[in-house]
Amino acid sequence: MEEAHEVTVETTEKKNRDTRNTGPGRLLIAVYAVFAISATARAGYQILTKFPDAPLAYILSAFAAVVYIVATVSLAKPGRTWFKVSLAAVVVEMLGVVVVGAISLFDPVAFPHDTVWSSFGRGYGFVPLILPVLGLLWLYRRRPARIPH
Repeated sequence: MEEAHEVTVETTEKKNRDTRNTGPGRLLIAVYAVFAISATARAGYQILTKFPDAPLAYILSAFAAVVYIVATVSLAKPGRTWFKVSLAAVVVEMLGVVVVGAISLFDPVAFPHDTVWSSFGRGYGFVPLILPVLGLLWLYRRRPARIPH
């Protein structure tokens, strides 16, 4: 009887580790959702009204929006596949913030208009720089348990 209880507890723990939408993860998902909505709205407006002014910046804003959407959805979904999608999205986000942030500082002519990731997200209180760090930490804490062979 005690052995069955241990197996149930172990199975429940493994299932819980395959989800990222509990506790602080819910707040993280909410912040990603806000950024998905705001980046999508910003990119849509920029592309529809000012695209010829700074096409690279506006395309990057649209790309950032897609990354935030993918991160939001994948963080909310359970399972190993969604974990991998979350990890890929957050890593791409981190690389985007660092690369676009650095280029926008060292070559401002390349970005005559800001993107979400310009100057490491300065226009958004540096949240775009902090968010992937928090996302990676959360994913590390909630990584799926290894399956013994």
